[in-house]
Amino acid sequence: MSASAEEKDVYDEINITPMLDLAYVLLVIFIIMTTASVQGIKVNLPKASETPALAKPKTKAVSITADGTIYLDTYPVTLPELENLLRQYKAQDPELPVIIKADSTIQYQKVVDVLDLVGRLEITQLGLVTQRLVK
Repeated sequence: MSASAEEKDVYDEINITPMLDLAYVLLVIFIIMTTASVQGIKVNLPKASETPALAKPKTKAVSITADGTIYLDTYPVTLPELENLLRQYKAQDPELPVIIKADSTIQYQKVVDVLDLVGRLEITQLGLVTQRLVK
């Protein structure tokens, strides 16, 4: 009778070890999938140089102020005027370097319009100016 009494005993504790194993495996899978989707495409980021951006006198600077005014060097221009002037400069120098400086509060569309214009003119030497971080 003692054997049948042991068989009738009910376990009053749940074995959670397999459930925790499954939870840990799923956690690892989700971590791997999330970091893989966030990283995106690897690119070689440019390195900043110690020389000033306008070291060469032939470099043209396009500046966009907080109110949306576009300047070529120090002269205010409209977008069509900027296109004509850059086209003339590119005809003189096919390797014309251009840098773009924009106020941090400017609408992003203005910068995209200037970048699109530079792309249409096939200007390949392009720089975006940012503030240097103090180390």
